[in-house]
Amino acid sequence: MAFYSQNKNQLILTVRVSPNARRSGFDGLWDEALKVALFAPPVDGKANEALIKFLSDFFAVRKSAIEILSGTTSRMKRVSLAFQTESDATRAAEKLKDILS
Repeated sequence: MAFYSQNKNQLILTVRVSPNARRSGFDGLWDEALKVALFAPPVDGKANEALIKFLSDFFAVRKSAIEILSGTTSRMKRVSLAFQTESDATRAAEKLKDILS
């Protein structure tokens, strides 16, 4: 799937954020990106913080293990998630594919 790539213990996601949603959650795919609805507004970095918290909770990783690589002021973002092991990253990718199917 084109919305993510894996490099050893790192998962890189291409995400399209929809701020000001009624609830936070995965909202399917949008072109070549994972669509994530966020309850937070797109002001003062609140949507970015909400995205990091949402991904941290979903994948059960520390917030410090998540970094927005590009798109901090855009709806389209590239996000890096660092896992303890390569197999953890593979399981996370499988969990994400399961949620989308």
